[in-house]
Amino acid sequence: MSRRQLERGAALRGMVAPDGIAPLGADFPVDGSGPDEDCHILHLDMDAFFASVEQLRHPEARGRPVIVGGTGPRSVVSSADYIARRHGVHSAMPMAQATRLCPDALVYPPDGAAYRQASEAVMDILRSVTPLVQPLSLDEAFLDVSGSRRRLGGPVRIAAMIRERVRREQRLTCSVGVAATRFVAKLGSTHCKPDGLLLVPTAAVHGFLDPLPVGALPGVGDKTERTLARLGLRTVGALARADTQLLRMELGEKAGTRLAELARGEDPSPVLPETQDKSVGAEETFAEDVVDPGLIDRELLRLSEKVAHRLRVSGQVGRTVSVKLRRADFSTITRARTLSESTDVAREISTVARALYAASGLKGSPVRLVGVRLEGVAPVEHAYRQLALGEEDTGWRDVERVMDRVKARFGPGAIQSAVLAKRDENDV
Repeated sequence: MSRRQLERGAALRGMVAPDGIAPLGADFPVDGSGPDEDCHILHLDMDAFFASVEQLRHPEARGRPVIVGGTGPRSVVSSADYIARRHGVHSAMPMAQATRLCPDALVYPPDGAAYRQASEAVMDILRSVTPLVQPLSLDEAFLDVSGSRRRLGGPVRIAAMIRERVRREQRLTCSVGVAATRFVAKLGSTHCKPDGLLLVPTAAVHGFLDPLPVGALPGVGDKTERTLARLGLRTVGALARADTQLLRMELGEKAGTRLAELARGEDPSPVLPETQDKSVGAEETFAEDVVDPGLIDRELLRLSEKVAHRLRVSGQVGRTVSVKLRRADFSTITRARTLSESTDVAREISTVARALYAASGLKGSPVRLVGVRLEGVAPVEHAYRQLALGEEDTGWRDVERVMDRVKARFGPGAIQSAVLAKRDENDV
């Protein structure tokens, strides 16, 4: 994130008021209150993502300012946590300047693999809510939850559930904006950072947007901002009341029309999910390290059911089963096996997943996280299943499709595998 983006975000949160413009006041609640019936768009933004991942990997960093970036003479800051930011550190700043501003900071080199792994786990959580997920980068994404309301409740409830799962399962925090349009939802998540939730009801959109500086709108760079200032247009409210034809003359037909629409809170652009998942997975971090192989086998079955359900909902199948096992010391191993044919059946996935765990050498060792993933994903119509001579279809695919229909109508807890149900009874 650039310095300019950080300043804009600070202005949204009332921390900076450039050019004498009053920022959004305290009378707009930074919470999930208000009607959310038509606010089906969510924007999730992870908080200081790279730095937060490093704090997880390095216990000594907890409570200390953290900066991520190179240490060479020309290195720049990739990310900084909120403690370091209070000292003036921001992304793209020269590292030498950052360490002068915050000499007590711990500096870690970027670890792209670790960040991608953490991002993948967060995106898995989002895709378990809705297939309509559009990642923008490793640390942010749009979601359209209109199709998930019957199963999970209203958008604010879904946003709160996502934030809790990210906190509980990944030990990371995120901020979520909820609105009827993409760009208002994105502004909402910026306004409530860090670790916040903001609903912008449709009736309150103008009250939310009007006080903001025009630079808060997407597509307004330094040059456009200077042009608008020359026209006396410094706030979004002023821009919304401006003559659209004048904006077209000054900014061009397309840009002028687009900015006029955004200033009025209009944004018809939909959430566009990736055309096809490369893989589908799910994972769980235990509250306490688990040693019992039976409990881990049971969790692998539960995760396999989640993966299979997501595949069936999205009309896909996969061929390579992989498991992720994280030890108590945070070291992680993965094991994978390719099936003879693609599948979307939980029973088949879990059988392989449990066999991979059995062969991992970790049976009886403390495990803090397990994950199941199906790779080599393709549309179901591109995969063909041919029974061998004399082989009988087990019928599990049909059974699991019936379970899908029951869960869709009565909720996710309405039906589950006997193994999982029996264990839940014992836990009561």
